[in-house]
Amino acid sequence: MIFYPLSNIIPVTNMPVTKTAKRALRSSRKKALLNKGITAALEIAIRKARTTKSEANIKRAVSLADRAAKTKTIHKNKANRIKRVLTKLLPKRTKAAKTKVVKKAKKTSKK
Repeated sequence: MIFYPLSNIIPVTNMPVTKTAKRALRSSRKKALLNKGITAALEIAIRKARTTKSEANIKRAVSLADRAAKTKTIHKNKANRIKRVLTKLLPKRTKAAKTKVVKKAKKTSKK
């Protein structure tokens, strides 16, 4: 087995022969490293949100889940499941906290 730099992410069993295969291997290793960082940050944020149950940590984890789904690091349905579970941890809002915002009607000018 031949190891390249960053081989702890993707060990290479067969050495690429062509120039494009070598380039593709470099590219896939870089992408794997980025994806690993994104998923690790997401897992840490989820763990922190579940233990503390604070609104700030939950919002951060939801944001990271959305970003990971946007870059297709995780599937969008998985991001939705994560968001659903985390929003259940938020405290229930009372009717006093829910206030309606009334929009003002636009004035029309007649000529």
